[in-house]
Amino acid sequence: MSALPQPHGAEPPDSEYEDLLGQWSDLESALSMLLARPVQAQDFTAKVRQCDRWLQDLVAHDIDAALYLMFQLATTSTVGYSASHALVCGTLCHILAQELALPPHERDSLVRAAFTMNIGMTALQDELAAQREPLTAQQQQDVARHPQAGMDMLEELHVTDDLWLDVVAQHHAPLPESAPLASLPAQERLNRILGTIDRYAAMISPRKSRAGKSATDSVRAIVGQDDEQRDEVSLTLVRTVGLCPPGTFVRLDNGETAVVLRRSEKANFPLVASLLDAKGEALGTPALYHTVRGRPRIQSALARSAVTVELSHRTMVRIGLYAAHRANTL
Repeated sequence: MSALPQPHGAEPPDSEYEDLLGQWSDLESALSMLLARPVQAQDFTAKVRQCDRWLQDLVAHDIDAALYLMFQLATTSTVGYSASHALVCGTLCHILAQELALPPHERDSLVRAAFTMNIGMTALQDELAAQREPLTAQQQQDVARHPQAGMDMLEELHVTDDLWLDVVAQHHAPLPESAPLASLPAQERLNRILGTIDRYAAMISPRKSRAGKSATDSVRAIVGQDDEQRDEVSLTLVRTVGLCPPGTFVRLDNGETAVVLRRSEKANFPLVASLLDAKGEALGTPALYHTVRGRPRIQSALARSAVTVELSHRTMVRIGLYAAHRANTL
C-alpha cells in the first residue's frame, strides 16, 4: 500500500485540473443544449464540429483523465441521459477510431453520428431513462423509427455528410460481426463500431428501471465467452479501455473498494485508489495500488450504484496523474 502522495512542483498547476474538469462538464452541457434544441442552433453542423474539436482536445490532453471523467459523468450526469450517452459514445468512438486507424473522414463521420444518433428521440430517451413502467405502444413505435427520424432531422438541419447521415439512419441495423472491419464498406464498418459502443454505453449507464451494470459485466455481455465468436470492435474496446476502465469501481481481494484511476502498461491491471476498507468504512486517506505489481488484485467490478462514497474528481485525477508520472520516472 502507498499513502496518498502530496503533489510537488513537477505536476501541472491546480488550475489545469480545475480547467480540465470544468471543460468536460461544459462540453456535456453544450451537447445537451444542442441535442435538446437543435433547430434553435445557429449553424447546427458547425456547432457539432465545435463539440467534436472540443472532445478531441480533451482526450489529447490526457486519455486516462478523459476516460475517468467520462465514465464518472455517465453514471452521475445531471444534464439528462441522452446527452450523457451521446458524450460517452462520441468519446469511445474517437478513441477506437485512433486504435483502428480509421481514415480521418470516417473518424469524423463516426464521432458526429455518435453525438447525434438519437437526435430523433432526445426528449423521449430522457423520459425513458426515468421511466419504471414498460414502454407504451406509442413509445415503442417512436423508438423503432428514431434512426430514420434522426436522419430526416439532420437533413433539415443542413447536414450534408452522407456517411454521417447513413450511419445515423442505420445505427440499429443488424450486421454480421465475423467479417474483418477492413473488408467492409465504410458505412457498415462505422455501424459495427457505433453499434458495439452504443450497447456498451447503454449497459453501464443507470436508469430508473435498473441500475447500470459494471463496466466488466457490460464488456463481457458484448464480447461473449467464445474466443472464436469475439468481435474485432469488442476486442479493441477491451484492449483499449480495459475491463475496468478509469472512472469505474472495483472490489479488491483484500476486501477494499477502489476507483480505477489510470490504465497501466499491462492490460487490465490498472492503478486504483482504495476508498473503503473491508468493513465498508471510508478511508481517511485513499490508498494507491499498482495492481500490475501483483497485490492486491482486482476481484470484481462494481456498478456505481453499489458505491455510496462521494469523490473529489479533481483530487482523483490529480493523484492518478502524479502516481503514473512517479512510476514512470522511478
